[in-house]
Amino acid sequence: MRVFANFVSSLISAIWVSAIAIFSIQNIQLVSVKFVFWQSIQIPVGVLLAICAGIGMILGAFLPLLWPRNKVDY
Repeated sequence: MRVFANFVSSLISAIWVSAIAIFSIQNIQLVSVKFVFWQSIQIPVGVLLAICAGIGMILGAFLPLLWPRNKVDY
């Protein structure tokens, strides 16, 4: 069962990476992120999306370490 779970998670990751690659090729226009008084450099939409997806995956992987589940003994 663990092999199937690894396969499904790898498949989902591959689909996301492919979707980001296709999206970035089709949207080459430059954007900049503005937040309060901070403004980033101008980068393509696809690169910005890839950076945000990578940060989200890393934070999603470390989030369970901050809030471990309480195990209930029956």
